Amino acid sequence: MDLLDTLTAKGLRRELPTREEALAVLATTDDELMDVVAAAGRVRRQWFGRRVKLNYLVNLKSGLCPEDCSYCSQRLGSKAEILKYTWLKPDQAAEAAAAGLAGGAKRVCLVASGRGPTDRDVERVADTISAIKDAHENVEICACLGLLSDNQAERLRAAGADAYNHNLNTSEGTYGDITTTHTYADRVDTVNKAHGAGLSACSGLIAGMGESDEDLVDVVFALRELDPDSVPVNFLIPFEGTPLAKEWHLTPQRCLRILAMVRFVCPDIEVRIAGGREVHLRTMQPLGLHIANSIFLGDYLTSEGQAGQADLEMIKDAGFTVEGAEEVTLPQHRAHVTAGCGSAPAAADACGSGGGCGPCGGHGEQAPEPVADTAREPADNDELRSDLVKVRRRGAGTELAPNA
Repeated sequence: MDLLDTLTAKGLRRELPTREEALAVLATTDDELMDVVAAAGRVRRQWFGRRVKLNYLVNLKSGLCPEDCSYCSQRLGSKAEILKYTWLKPDQAAEAAAAGLAGGAKRVCLVASGRGPTDRDVERVADTISAIKDAHENVEICACLGLLSDNQAERLRAAGADAYNHNLNTSEGTYGDITTTHTYADRVDTVNKAHGAGLSACSGLIAGMGESDEDLVDVVFALRELDPDSVPVNFLIPFEGTPLAKEWHLTPQRCLRILAMVRFVCPDIEVRIAGGREVHLRTMQPLGLHIANSIFLGDYLTSEGQAGQADLEMIKDAGFTVEGAEEVTLPQHRAHVTAGCGSAPAAADACGSGGGCGPCGGHGEQAPEPVADTAREPADNDELRSDLVKVRRRGAGTELAPNA
């Protein structure tokens, strides 16, 4: 179809699609879905080959967050039955990280719940980074600690952090409906602080919170403008005990369309399938690998993921390979504009990229009318699967081994 030919050509040239084109991807039908995946796959292979980057989460501090993010099981007032614990010691975090690295992970994401780190918290994370890098010299470390204050990004960089994650999550126009204890502008400011400190910026979104197609396009275009090195795409895990517990809007087909739209808007950026992959893509997860070039291995922050061995088998069976520690994630042309992770090393200290901003498990000018959505609505036998959320009972903070 002309739309996909146009988007593929633009993606191969690293040219931004129009808003109308991005909206049209989300409005494609199920009959067109495999064509959409194939077109996005051509763009993915142009810039990332058949490599899949593995990332591993270590939840340094879980639960009891003072923020009121509606999607989060760790939020203020959450009644979700999750693990709650204060800071892991550096050796505990290093032990948890080792499990993921043994499974083939290239990046370890250190996440802590809370509005943002204190200076003492930054020191704790610095000690943890040292403990992990002492044992695994080439590992990439991404910190995800919430809103950053002045000079904290620089201190994390000096401590050995390679990247910083802080997601925009949703469009500026609807952000106040999801969170009231901080603003969309606060999040943009933190991403810019990470960029300014020389950290590789990682920022993404959460789909499935009741947003419109226009909201999804708004947030992805905003991310493109921020120019992060990696964009995690989370699919809402509607935890019981949170305000969004009954928000089940996603089908596997919808998730694939969203991933494809992100790939067309961000052709040469690491696109990561993050929280909710197993819950919403289900048996169609391998198709997601044809669009995204990065996933999380094993568990998420407060929910179980697919077993790590199953992830590795899925990657192999789908004809992809796990990206090695010595391989550069991002295309060579991005090395000239990024000094952070995933780019070709610009200096000896440059590396190879979800407080609770990692995977949990704005309306500007008037958007043009999207192409009429003729996609099939879920029939009775396509009932949305609300029974698939599992409370995490293993991983960091428990006596059981991480799911990797």
